[in-house]
Amino acid sequence: MANDKLPEVWLRGPLIDTPALLQPIAHALLQAREELNDLMSGFPDELLWEKVAEMASPGFHLQHLTGVLNRLFTYAHGEALTEQQLSYLSAEGKPTTKTYTVTELVNAFNVQVDVSLKQLSETNEATLTDFRGVGRAQLPSTVIGLYTHSAEHTMRHLGQLIVTVGVLREGG
Repeated sequence: MANDKLPEVWLRGPLIDTPALLQPIAHALLQAREELNDLMSGFPDELLWEKVAEMASPGFHLQHLTGVLNRLFTYAHGEALTEQQLSYLSAEGKPTTKTYTVTELVNAFNVQVDVSLKQLSETNEATLTDFRGVGRAQLPSTVIGLYTHSAEHTMRHLGQLIVTVGVLREGG
């Protein structure tokens, strides 16, 4: 790995621009970005939509990682999803007329992490226990709940991506 000599992100010290209570979320997103970029470096585009044991493809995980962060941070901001976000959700992992490259999907994730980190840095800690409705059913959560789930969900899919990419690199 490119960052083998560095400690994990959470052990590199506080993030100056991020409120203290949100640092673990920011650290997890930064760690995920580092690992994902390293993992996908040199991964062939032709394997992007391949499945292992009928599990999700690397392309799905890359799209989903980006989309979930976008959606959860939208809810945390107290907003409903737009038609564009709903369209993105329904297209995750499905073949389209556009042929995505690994680089495009990794870059989209990197941009979404930057957007998410900016939102974390601008979050007032006094709002972390504020109620937020999730989805069309407006299921109950809090701002901190949404942010925490975004980090947990990101790491869960990164783990799945690591296994899938490892198997595909070994030939299948």
